[in-house]
Amino acid sequence: MLRSRTLSGVEADLAALRASAERAGVTLACLFASSDEYEADIIRERRASGAFRPRRRWRHHVRLAALACGLALAFLLA
Repeated sequence: MLRSRTLSGVEADLAALRASAERAGVTLACLFASSDEYEADIIRERRASGAFRPRRRWRHHVRLAALACGLALAFLLA
């Protein structure tokens, strides 16, 4: 009787070990076939979060407005 318990305990341990190995294999598996796919996914995620939006050019407009005001003031004072 002692031997059958030991054998069933070993079988249970082996089954648990196989299940753990399967979970570890799935967990460590890479979702991407190549580094190009990984980088493309990173860029896609960053674009979705707004990282690559064009910069606003409000500074350029402010500089042009200041230059126009300065020229108009110089023209009026001269």
